[in-house]
Amino acid sequence: MTTHRIKGAGRLTPARTARFTFDGKIYTALEGDTVASALLANGVHLMGRSFKYHRPRGILTAGPEEPNALLDVSRDAARRQPNVRASVQEVFDGAIIRSQNRWPFLSFDIGGFNNLLSAFFPAGFYYKTFMWPREAWAKLYEPIIRRAAGLGVAPKEADPDHYANRFAHCDVLVAGGGAAGLTAALSAAQTGADVILVDERAEVGGALLFDTAVTIDGKPGYDWAQDVLRQLKAMPNVRVLTRTTVFGYYNHNFLGLVERVTDHLASPDAALPRERLWQVRARKVVLATGAIERHMVFANNDRPGILLASAARLYLNHYGVAVGSKVGVYTAHDSAYEAAIDLKRAGVDVVAIVDCRAKPGEAVVSAARGLGIEVLTGYSVIDTAGHLRISSITVARNGSSNNRKIPVDALLMSGGWTPSVHLFSQSRGKLKFDAATERFLPDVHVQDCVSVGACNGTDDLNTLLSDAAAAGGGALRLSGEVPFAWTGGMIGAAEGAGKDKVVKAFVDFQHDVTAKDIRLAVREGMHSIEHIKRFTTNGMASDQGKLSNMHGLAIAAEMLGKEIPKVGLTTFRAPYTPVTYGTLIAHSRGSLFDPARKTPLHAELVKAGAEFEDVGNWKRAWYFPKRGEDMHQAVNRECRTARTVAGVFDASTLGKIEVVGPDAAKFLNLMYTNAWDNLKPGKCRYGIMTREDGFVYDDGVVGRLSEDRFHVTTTTGGAPRVLHHMEDYLQTEFPDLKVWLTSTTEQWSVIAVQGPKAREIIAPLVEGLDLSNEAFPHMSVAECTVMGVPARLFRVSFTGELGFEVNVPADYGAAVWKAIWSRTEAMGGCLYGTETMHVLRAEKGYIIVGQDTDGTVTPDDAGYGWAVSKKKPDFVGIRGLKRPDLMREGRKQLVGLLTRDPAEVLEEGGQIVENPNQVKPMTMLGHVTSAYWSENLGRSIAIGLVANGRARMGETLYVPMKDKTIAVEVTDMVFFDKEGGRIHG
Repeated sequence: MTTHRIKGAGRLTPARTARFTFDGKIYTALEGDTVASALLANGVHLMGRSFKYHRPRGILTAGPEEPNALLDVSRDAARRQPNVRASVQEVFDGAIIRSQNRWPFLSFDIGGFNNLLSAFFPAGFYYKTFMWPREAWAKLYEPIIRRAAGLGVAPKEADPDHYANRFAHCDVLVAGGGAAGLTAALSAAQTGADVILVDERAEVGGALLFDTAVTIDGKPGYDWAQDVLRQLKAMPNVRVLTRTTVFGYYNHNFLGLVERVTDHLASPDAALPRERLWQVRARKVVLATGAIERHMVFANNDRPGILLASAARLYLNHYGVAVGSKVGVYTAHDSAYEAAIDLKRAGVDVVAIVDCRAKPGEAVVSAARGLGIEVLTGYSVIDTAGHLRISSITVARNGSSNNRKIPVDALLMSGGWTPSVHLFSQSRGKLKFDAATERFLPDVHVQDCVSVGACNGTDDLNTLLSDAAAAGGGALRLSGEVPFAWTGGMIGAAEGAGKDKVVKAFVDFQHDVTAKDIRLAVREGMHSIEHIKRFTTNGMASDQGKLSNMHGLAIAAEMLGKEIPKVGLTTFRAPYTPVTYGTLIAHSRGSLFDPARKTPLHAELVKAGAEFEDVGNWKRAWYFPKRGEDMHQAVNRECRTARTVAGVFDASTLGKIEVVGPDAAKFLNLMYTNAWDNLKPGKCRYGIMTREDGFVYDDGVVGRLSEDRFHVTTTTGGAPRVLHHMEDYLQTEFPDLKVWLTSTTEQWSVIAVQGPKAREIIAPLVEGLDLSNEAFPHMSVAECTVMGVPARLFRVSFTGELGFEVNVPADYGAAVWKAIWSRTEAMGGCLYGTETMHVLRAEKGYIIVGQDTDGTVTPDDAGYGWAVSKKKPDFVGIRGLKRPDLMREGRKQLVGLLTRDPAEVLEEGGQIVENPNQVKPMTMLGHVTSAYWSENLGRSIAIGLVANGRARMGETLYVPMKDKTIAVEVTDMVFFDKEGGRIHG
């Protein structure tokens, strides 16, 4: 097999090889090769097919911006990853690599027929074609489109690999390991700062990997980079992460990194993750992300063998691979000359450099001609020929109709360089347009970050090194030399004859978007670049417009007759490059995808025969059936027993927050609608929390343990958001208050004992506390010991019965539960679950936030207007509650509902109407929020939100169901023990 390795070129070791297959054929690579360099070394240029027209495509770049060579890579049947960029994936021994988006073969693809019909598939054709007939969408169009969508095929097998997640903090994070990034990292590290240096390649160096003519500090650029790397790795305050991409830059200098840990290994250690997600908070961020070379836009610029000049230079100088034996160059920038010079010096025949500029840099032209390379200035490539690989280029002097055909087997192109400002933009930084170089540059930094090097538009090496050292904060002094000063560069370089003909001059290679498509979008009325992007799908492929955005923007600006900045700029969103789902979810899959939370008493509940329900992530005991009982029978028994003897309930899932500090009462005054400064230690109060708009957010009982300490309870599902709500206000609105918030939900096991014999059950177990009504009345709290265990005892009830909630440290919960249940069982009491709890609370008219409220209910709507202080000057929601619409008559209010037939139980969610015979659509007055059978009342009960509900007491309303309409009477919400004597024992 012919090899395109250049003897003596590159940095890979010929003795260290790896074997892999591509579409079933065996190839040999050198250790350190990427899939792209290995295939090019074996003379393979055809690597894929484009998405829309299935045109033959080859490698275009040598970095993460690669749009063409997306491959399916696997190491065995179970480990397969589609859409892997050949320019990034390192070869490993035994790799199985397949091309995508073709059938039956890569060289002969039936889908290529689309290319012949391309005139019928202009940009936006699907918006018009698939609108008629309307009924054909679901049956005909959608199935076909879905089958055609995408490039690779997602694996169906379970992913056998595992992924890891790490959190880190640092003083300085440097994104990019080129000359600028290494300088900034070394400068920062020498000050003693904690530094993280991140680079997406396997080796640091950036452009120094291919630019062999650069010297820094008197050393060849590559050697200097490796010396700096060794220094950094020897420093204890530095972490170097290679094969790692900074994919997202978020608020407060929070960055997401993805590290490819084992993708390059033939036999990875099973203990290692495949990829690792790093979540880093940095005091300062240095962006040294470099620049991306622009391609040239001309007819048939997508054939295999056409690639960026910098990519060809990297394949030659780092991997030792020549991209062709007869190479042409088409450029609008001096940097392409250096690629031509390197190839010529390596023995490759460079047949011509075609420069569309009339006056390129004299130094590079002189150097190229001195090596015998023909330089055509003021010329453009107007077309190419070839099928599965380029065979020739057609060139013409600008403005001339005389063409010349030049045989080539590879064409290098360069339209200049686009600063990689993606991360800067993600940080919400503002860009400015430099008209002289036709590029967007960082301008206003919103976060504590600085851009250095090529991503900041710095072309001079010594200025780059100086700026990078200053960004690091140290006193590093470096100097460098380059053989040529780079000049030139243009967006949307001349398309030649193709501009007025039906040709394909590609802007977005992966989505087959041409310059003609961009122009069509403008003619169709798309004047915003965001609209043009969506109409043509330009920049919406997996490379996210790294190559295509600027060209599309320039062509649109030309059509609109506007300056480029006036057309707008598309949004650079995270991730910078695609990130696997496995990396993002890490261990959160299988049983850990939605982890079940279990209380400390869970094992005891299982032993007692509980049936469980999921409440958020919590596993809560639903009911406790005895042999032969169904759910309804069990709940009826539990309801009777709890009211006649006693019931024991696991209330550990209640949210619990410790509010501590000299300003604790003042803080709660601001967070709740009612007052707390007058609550004495040892007492409890029911509290309502509203949002700023005045609607009920959460509720719960708050106990004051001392002057500066409160025990706050929340709903089971509300604990995290209530704590977040409190922290948000404490840190942003009330930072002057001396208050500390601590979540203690998992700290305490809570055992609720409710019923007439509740005091009798727990009294022998409680030490150091008088439980009489006089000494410890309803809504009291005290710290005591239970069975010798430190405890907090609340005299509260959610059933309307005499009740206590025993809070003990979680580790002791099971022991205390057993003792309490032993005494309860001996007295004829029962265990009860959430379903019984719901029935008992509804009998007393107690609401559940989130069930009886829906985000549009005020405290007064819920019948809790008494809980809103009329004296407090301020609290969260006070202004919202004063809005006219929240005070108007006729608002929906919570009321009780009794069915005309006592045995008929309403359906929760059922709509309520005034007249069952009205014409549809009916006018809805509200809906049923809670509905149960009450064994203690011998009938059904319900609660509902009804317009002007409290004014409708005694009225008959109707609940239309699918098969019948149910009549209900509007009542108050208290159905059982209206006088409330039972709660006081």
